[in-house]
Amino acid sequence: MKTAVFAKAGQMVIKDVDQPTIQQPDDVIIRVVRACVCGSDLWAYRGLEDKAANSENGGHEAIGIVTAVGDAITTVQPGDFVIAPFTHGCGACPACVAGFDGVCQSHTDNFSSGNQAEYIRFQHGQWALVKVPGQPGDYSEGMLKSLLTLADVMATGYHAARVANVHTGDTVVVLGDGAVGQCGIIAAKLLGAKRIISTSRHADRQALAKEFGATDNVAVRGDDAVKQIMDLTNGAGADAVLECVGTELSTDTAMQVGRPGAVVGRVGLPHTPKMDATPSFYKNISLAGGPASVTTYDKQVLLKAVLDGKINPGKVFTQSFKLADIDAAYQAMVDRKAIKSFVVVSD
Repeated sequence: MKTAVFAKAGQMVIKDVDQPTIQQPDDVIIRVVRACVCGSDLWAYRGLEDKAANSENGGHEAIGIVTAVGDAITTVQPGDFVIAPFTHGCGACPACVAGFDGVCQSHTDNFSSGNQAEYIRFQHGQWALVKVPGQPGDYSEGMLKSLLTLADVMATGYHAARVANVHTGDTVVVLGDGAVGQCGIIAAKLLGAKRIISTSRHADRQALAKEFGATDNVAVRGDDAVKQIMDLTNGAGADAVLECVGTELSTDTAMQVGRPGAVVGRVGLPHTPKMDATPSFYKNISLAGGPASVTTYDKQVLLKAVLDGKINPGKVFTQSFKLADIDAAYQAMVDRKAIKSFVVVSD
């Protein structure tokens, strides 16, 4: 089968490898229909973090068709159309029962990788996989895009809003204009936020944020951003802040723009070596967040919201590519020509 391989910083290539097989009783083999590139994949591609040359791709989002199951799998069977979350919760440990399957306590291999490929081995598939009614051919390409967001970015944006305790009537600041930030805006609106302040410097992303529910936008950074957000909130600060970037600047801004007692929902992959918690102490700011509870949110809220047409997060995919063109899919995001790259793998 064909799979994407991280050759070196700035270069993804396609190679032929053996098709995955069942190795454990709770394994599921999936033929990938659609995959994509995540912002977190770009850190190594940009050369901003160490990653071994000629190593497995970081792709962790996919939808596809089950082709084989291990002996312990009873919830899905060959032929089922499924969302493959990037998390692999068990559904039974204390973390999963509490609704935090992104940090399942039953195993250490909780996260997917290598999903930019024709086939994947999904570990611990008994509870974690999310069945979709029907078959891929029953859905429009736009709907397939929205279903794919449920493997990560829509659930991650929802996680930011959920742990930030967004309630009806709240004012929410969303830091980050990538796919997760855009989905955070969708989630904040879904949870009833009245005012949503986006933070984009790009006209196309500002327009999408507005379509998703943003009421205001702040395009500056640093102290200027803090001042503008505080001015927009009449000096009070936001009820909730969604940090969807992970940089030191974004995290620092998040801690400054919440009102006293606000919660920062942090889902940006952290690239902050140190963080001074003293300012948050004097404002009673709470910091929450981490890997999203993908399966929990999909099963409880998000799959139905997508199928009912209540939300349309697939619009974050602004360019489509074949698997063979995976390097171009990465580069389009690096060059900010695509908010998120959609990868067509098979029919």
